[in-house]
Amino acid sequence: MLQQHTLDQLRGLRLDGMIAALNDTALQASAEALPFEQRLALLVQRELDWRDGKRVVRLLKAAKLKVSGACVEDIDWRAGRGLDRHLVTALTEGDWIRHGRNVLITGATGCGKTWLGCALAQQAARQGFTVLYTRSTRLLQELQVAHGDGSFGRRLAQLARLDLLVLDDLAIAPIAAQERQDLL
Repeated sequence: MLQQHTLDQLRGLRLDGMIAALNDTALQASAEALPFEQRLALLVQRELDWRDGKRVVRLLKAAKLKVSGACVEDIDWRAGRGLDRHLVTALTEGDWIRHGRNVLITGATGCGKTWLGCALAQQAARQGFTVLYTRSTRLLQELQVAHGDGSFGRRLAQLARLDLLVLDDLAIAPIAAQERQDLL
């Protein structure tokens, strides 16, 4: 009875990580020998891990990555691809995002630019950055519509709040003067 009441209270407080930890019988068995402070610390850590996991899932869903399964751990380092391991490793740390720098990935058609961009974006989301993937033509069309319906300023403000904007297929077609201005 007390256990169910406690679980209901935790649910009311939205402490789902702690609920999962309390329901984990393997964790309960190993934690019984621990002092109260260590058991409490274990529960708090499970809650933090739970929230962090939910945050990453939310950020990845909002990112709308074209290749959602792309991750930096799966990068193909074959010599023919011409990837600089030290550069890519430095990019995965995210300092370029923190400092407001841009990255331009270039290469032949089919060499994996989109995949690499999505892998870097996923890594950024795992580090807590807000990310959005879009094709540049789609973004430019959205901005053109936003000019027409008066929501351009609001859309720019939404884009400005992002930590990372991945523009795929940039400049594969001529860009009009207004579109260039919008990108600036």
